[in-house]
Amino acid sequence: MKIHTKAVHAGDRKRAPQNIPVTTPIYTASSYSCESMEQLDRVFGQEEPGYCYSRYDNPTNGALEELVCSLEGGHGALACASGMAAIQMAVVTALNDRRKSVVAANATYGATVSLLMKVLEPSGVAVRFADMCDLDTLRAVVAEARPGCILMETISNPLLRVAQMDRIAEIGREAGAALVVDNTFATPMIVRPLELGAHFSVHSVTKYLAGHGDVLGGVVVTDQQHFDSLRTLSRAIGPVLGPFESYLTMRGIKTFPLRMERQCANACRVASWLSTHPRVGRVHFTGDPSHPDAPAIRRLFPANLYGAMVSFEIKDAGQAEIFRFMDALKLVVRATSLGDVHTMMLYPVMSSHREISPKHRERMGIKEGLVRLSVGIEAPEDIIEDLAQALG
Repeated sequence: MKIHTKAVHAGDRKRAPQNIPVTTPIYTASSYSCESMEQLDRVFGQEEPGYCYSRYDNPTNGALEELVCSLEGGHGALACASGMAAIQMAVVTALNDRRKSVVAANATYGATVSLLMKVLEPSGVAVRFADMCDLDTLRAVVAEARPGCILMETISNPLLRVAQMDRIAEIGREAGAALVVDNTFATPMIVRPLELGAHFSVHSVTKYLAGHGDVLGGVVVTDQQHFDSLRTLSRAIGPVLGPFESYLTMRGIKTFPLRMERQCANACRVASWLSTHPRVGRVHFTGDPSHPDAPAIRRLFPANLYGAMVSFEIKDAGQAEIFRFMDALKLVVRATSLGDVHTMMLYPVMSSHREISPKHRERMGIKEGLVRLSVGIEAPEDIIEDLAQALG
């Protein structure tokens, strides 16, 4: 079954015995009763399918989990209250019966760096960073650190680097490490990490999957080996998504493939135009034939689907110049997110990587003049016209 069809049908019409609603309802109950105490005991003990408490499972959440799991080709999933909660659940599950050591991509989302350095490392997890695009260096770091988990992004935030995920999965397997991949930027339309050897694929559903700026949530998709441990830890930690958010995410996913195709096409148009503008010093876009990771992109990505993120640097611009440029935007929304139907822009130094020290940002390649653009579904001519008038 193709992904467009899965997005419309998976998860729905399975959780009512008769008079089946065509879309999954919002089940708001926190607790569930059974016909007998014996049956409730079996449900609590996971000896019989059913629901007893929404921290453990919820019918609306279950439908969303089935849907995203189908899109990603996984064994099971867990819907979480945010993308960061999903990242944490994936890493904690990966380390549950492994050495408490993580090797993470050296260019990644700022909040992920904070999770590693401010939450996991103080609790006893050793953290190392490595260039995922340099396999020889990565192999050496993994051999030295002996990690229980390797953490990377399919498309890095915000410089849009693409590592050879299947090769990294091989390095991880040789070292006994689980591979956790943040697949938010790529989505399962472009890459399905578990098919390339990853153990966990994580999404902020706030972004492309829900797609309309009205949901905060995350999801972890995993393989059979780690699924029971993921659900067991979730019962104890309780990071679960609410049923209203699950419902909205399912509704958004029904049009996600159509939106993603349009956004990818628009991003190609916008990136091509930006590369010709005299005020733009450099454009970061995975569809650029001169992209430093072009061979990996050609091998791992489907034709003409490169993602909808474009980062670019304005020549000789510091914070004041970037603020003036962004204040001049009329159509493009200045906000901290991505993947919505409307085009959005943020300033990484101020937002996504604000908590990273200037020296660390410099090592990551995030300059003062860099902005990140999430291209929406509008007419590309209108997006370009707004960028042009703001650039001057």
